[in-house]
Amino acid sequence: MDISFTRSNGHIDELIDNLLEEVGVHHPYIIREMILSALKAGQTSDYLADLKLMRTTMKEMRYTNKVFSPYRSRRKVTIFGSARTLPSEPIYQKCVRFSQLLAQNNYMVITGGGGGIMQAGNEGAGKENSFAVNIELPFEQDTNRVMKQSDRVLMYKYFFNRKVAFLKEADAVALFPGGFGTLDEAMETLTLVQTGKNPPIPLVLIDDNNGTYWEDLFEFMRDVLLPKGLISGEDFGLFTITRSAEEAMEVIDSFYKVYHSSRYVGKLLVIRLNKALTQQQIETLESEFSEILLPDTRIKAVSAFDKERDEPDLWDLPRLAIHFNRRSYGLLNSFIRRINSF
Repeated sequence: MDISFTRSNGHIDELIDNLLEEVGVHHPYIIREMILSALKAGQTSDYLADLKLMRTTMKEMRYTNKVFSPYRSRRKVTIFGSARTLPSEPIYQKCVRFSQLLAQNNYMVITGGGGGIMQAGNEGAGKENSFAVNIELPFEQDTNRVMKQSDRVLMYKYFFNRKVAFLKEADAVALFPGGFGTLDEAMETLTLVQTGKNPPIPLVLIDDNNGTYWEDLFEFMRDVLLPKGLISGEDFGLFTITRSAEEAMEVIDSFYKVYHSSRYVGKLLVIRLNKALTQQQIETLESEFSEILLPDTRIKAVSAFDKERDEPDLWDLPRLAIHFNRRSYGLLNSFIRRINSF
């Protein structure tokens, strides 16, 4: 039989409704669509490996939500860097210092759960302020000694599910020097923020006192990518390079001084704030950042939209609604920094 997401499946709809009522679930209309998706996959795919991938992805995403959801109210910073960095190296100690600062400022830390920079991140923040988002690998990736006995260790089969956890839960990303994996994580974070697929977040690239790891990458972007038109000048506003753990902490913390978070409601970008702005401050934003607005539109102070009821904990925050051009994400970061100056 054909299965539809509309309620046209006869007794199948009744069976699903009865199952949902018997089990007891939150938001049954969403769970109903998940069940129907599984049934449709079973009808259309006869390739067992594909079905296994869908099943494992669902399981991994469910467990991710279970582990992270009790800590929804605490901001978190994902730390990337080499698994091969030794505790005796200065950059390891710098990561320990940085994650200590994060914990002192009530942030939690998310790492890949392995050795090197990942261990340094967990060590500085402490087990009680850490997550270890690990991956099944034949080498390099035993859970580090800090997180070995923690109930906040997640083990993934697929990299793509692990990457979702790294960024979905992160309010900021900090990168230390690393190999292919670190560069992959840096480029993916940049891509998602540049295209608006990830909300604006601080992205901090932290180097050795005398290191040029990130500056060398910056020069490649400036001297190769930019002249060819492969990136734009404003994209350099998506990240900060520093050698100071304290400055990295300040970049992250100041990002949320007035700005709280954002999401789209239809075509409107809704920016949630920790305090309301005055009309004069809003007019200053319009004047200084007119190029990120669609023509003939204004920035408006608003209250929560009905579609935001799925985030009830944010309901009472003051908001700005803007007709953002959905291209200038580097300038959007500057816009947020300007909000934080008020």
